Amino acid sequence: MTALRVVIAGGGIGGISAALCLASKGCAVEVLEQAEGFTEAGAGIQLSPNCSRILHALGLESALRAVAFLPAGTQFRHWRHGRVISENALGDDAVARYGAPYYHIHRGDLLALLVAAARNSPYVSLVADCRVQGFTQQNNGVTVATSQGERVADLLIGADGIHSTVREALWGAAEPRFTGNVAWRALVPARALPADLIRPMSTAWWGPGKHFVHYYVRGGELVNCVCVVEKEGWTLESWTEPGDVQELRHDFAGWHDDIQQLLANVAPDSLYKWALFDREPMPHWSQGCVTLLGDACHPTLPFMAQGAAMAIEDGAVLARCITLGDKPSAQLPAQLLRYERLRRPRTARIQNGSRRNARVFHMSGVPAWLRNRAARTAGNRAMDGLFSYDALQEENE
Repeated sequence: MTALRVVIAGGGIGGISAALCLASKGCAVEVLEQAEGFTEAGAGIQLSPNCSRILHALGLESALRAVAFLPAGTQFRHWRHGRVISENALGDDAVARYGAPYYHIHRGDLLALLVAAARNSPYVSLVADCRVQGFTQQNNGVTVATSQGERVADLLIGADGIHSTVREALWGAAEPRFTGNVAWRALVPARALPADLIRPMSTAWWGPGKHFVHYYVRGGELVNCVCVVEKEGWTLESWTEPGDVQELRHDFAGWHDDIQQLLANVAPDSLYKWALFDREPMPHWSQGCVTLLGDACHPTLPFMAQGAAMAIEDGAVLARCITLGDKPSAQLPAQLLRYERLRRPRTARIQNGSRRNARVFHMSGVPAWLRNRAARTAGNRAMDGLFSYDALQEENE
């Protein structure tokens, strides 16, 4: 059987992980990245068991454990007095319950190990400084126009983010929605903090109109901080816009002393500020031999820590769908529709749940009291549906 030729627009976490999933099925994959190199801005992300099992299946467990942090659990705390509202175990409990671990990892570290694996694969070619400009579909494939010349492939995948060129070519231009939230990302050297100030947990502090999340990355060397504030009049979306430490401290004035100590030790060159945008769930992702994955089709707010996980799941399910049957290239349009039929309900739930959490995290007064009471009794129920999902297994279809 002739190997499928696949072009992926976008060399981020979703694009490279999809390339590795496709390569594991024998596809010949070319990843086109518009930037000059395969690097990742931002700071930390969380990899829950539903995506870490995919990365392990790709042979990346040792590489992950070398650079990631394994948290003992998750907790939610009150913004002012610090009382723990609720707490759930991860660590060994997550492995026993879901069959795979929960990691905290720096985005740059994750992309670096994915890129290294792709460069070591005989089935994957990585091309930087190459912008996808358009495409033309034929009966038996797609011709992709790029800044470095044409590519002819059986399949084009748009993994090129919330402002996807591929998405726009398929479905027309549509601006994403500003959510009214602005996020800060910062790193704090763990050695600058008092011992035991930061527990080995993913900790979210809930407060009126804002929240603050922190957790270890780089094996505990750094504390990653994500600080989200409801703001008007600032809608710059860049992940590389430097932030002002004084503005951030002002935003969280009056919060618990643990937060103040973190803010006092933020590395200024690690602080970035950007506006959070999203889109409504899309009714369709695919046309002919072209489809989308990750933020190109379901941009997700960071309030469930599932954005990267959904993109990684997409790649695993897509790879299974398009390599079924004896003549995969002839069956691609139907296989792509099957892929989106399997993925759209789950990703839409995550999109909507993340948007809902933006409101829940920022409650005050009686609604916040009721929320805290419900959180104390929720236990593992909320995590089970997320983390037990296995994109590698047929029964999830």
